[in-house]
Amino acid sequence: MYSVILAAVDASPRADGVVATALAIAERFDGRVHLFRAVDSPPAIPPAAATSPDPVPGMLEARARNALKTLAAGRARIVVEEPDLATSHPWRAILAAAERLHAELIVVGSHGFEGWDRVIGTNAARVADRARCHVLVVHEPPGFP
Repeated sequence: MYSVILAAVDASPRADGVVATALAIAERFDGRVHLFRAVDSPPAIPPAAATSPDPVPGMLEARARNALKTLAAGRARIVVEEPDLATSHPWRAILAAAERLHAELIVVGSHGFEGWDRVIGTNAARVADRARCHVLVVHEPPGFP
């Protein structure tokens, strides 16, 4: 039923739960987990602070790649996808990756609705609203920081 699962993670502590959930489903259905992360450059960096060549995108990509490799370590069902740094909207990159991979399920972490999220929505909400496949939103356990 779910042979291709996209696990979309970020740098939060919720990533472990997203991966664990995606792996449990993949094992049940003899599927694969494609581990993916979309990284957007922080908008707080003013253009005048940029240097040539700008080292920030390379540093962000290296950190994302290392984090994905760490999450996938020793897990044969996981395929690590290249992180996406070309977007300012992670939810769009997640949907594009799901389409490219022909994912049957997207597993993403919830970040809850606080402050501006109630007005503009979260990445998880946007993925769930717009995906062409099933979406499982993993919530943090009670007492989670």
